[in-house]
Amino acid sequence: MKKTSTRLADGRELIYYDLRDDTVRDAVDRRPLERTVTTSEVRRDPLLGDSVAIASHRQGRTYHPPKDECPLCPSQGERLSEIPDSSYDVVVFENRFPSLAGDSGRCEVVCFTSDHNASFADLTEEQARLVLDAWTDRTSELSHLPSVEQVFCFENRGAEIGVTLGHPHGQIYAYPFTTPRTALMLRSLAAHKDATGGGNLFDAVLESELAGERVVLEGEHWVAFVPYAAHWPYEVHLYPKRRVPDLLGLDEEARTEFPQVYLELLKRFDRIFGEGEPPTPYIAAWHQAPFGALEDFEGVGRDDFALHLELFTIRRTSGKLKFLAGSESGMNVFINDIRPEAAAQRLREVASS
Repeated sequence: MKKTSTRLADGRELIYYDLRDDTVRDAVDRRPLERTVTTSEVRRDPLLGDSVAIASHRQGRTYHPPKDECPLCPSQGERLSEIPDSSYDVVVFENRFPSLAGDSGRCEVVCFTSDHNASFADLTEEQARLVLDAWTDRTSELSHLPSVEQVFCFENRGAEIGVTLGHPHGQIYAYPFTTPRTALMLRSLAAHKDATGGGNLFDAVLESELAGERVVLEGEHWVAFVPYAAHWPYEVHLYPKRRVPDLLGLDEEARTEFPQVYLELLKRFDRIFGEGEPPTPYIAAWHQAPFGALEDFEGVGRDDFALHLELFTIRRTSGKLKFLAGSESGMNVFINDIRPEAAAQRLREVASS
């Protein structure tokens, strides 16, 4: 992997990740852009104790542009985009309309391929491995920023999820705090460790799932399963079998196998609802240990956390979506219309050829 860092016309950082070491990246952003000004701030809810990012400048962000005006495609001739070069393998750049910025963190866009009509599932194993390496590199770099406490790599896919740019891409949020979801995991982890005299909750969950009926697919170094208390109609958790706190902890064997397992999993997601159905909308979310202090979670250290990816769709059946209505949105109590065991069985049945 070759990494080349440059700057866009408004001062934002852009990084090329290339498969070939001899690739030259010297294209200049020719757009007449003014320096980006953001109004991001983080406010803490005194009743719930969680944080809300206020980012009113995002109201003007790019919204469903036509294909020939996609800002994530490479620049061609006089059609100038966020990527100055005429081609790329993987590109990461600072979001022009970030939810978090400055002392409130940082937001980046990850373009998986220059092919506008592709999806992550269409990548080759070599390309998917390059994305993994880019995620890992950005996790490392962002973790050293003084305002960053947790790094979150994720992909939103599909208009049903709220995606406003059709180009295959994901995002990275570098939060200045430990997110509420992670804090819940850490509290459960601490309670289990105390109750069992040092046991690890992630290890216990993984051991239980490996012995059960909800495993979807398994490799030598990774396992994907539908969790016992799945929140979403089709939800799969992907774990490395050797517990590591973050992407940086993966060894070479796990990095090599990841593209095989993950690409297969994404292809199965597209087959859940049958041939001829639109691509399955999904969210793919990496959960990594915070880089900040963990004093609030007594007895728990970073190495107790288990890196994993959660993949889920809001489509519950053909033509129908799972909406977060009163119970979910009002009380955070999910109601799942599909038994996790049935979801796992369906995902085993649609193995790609």
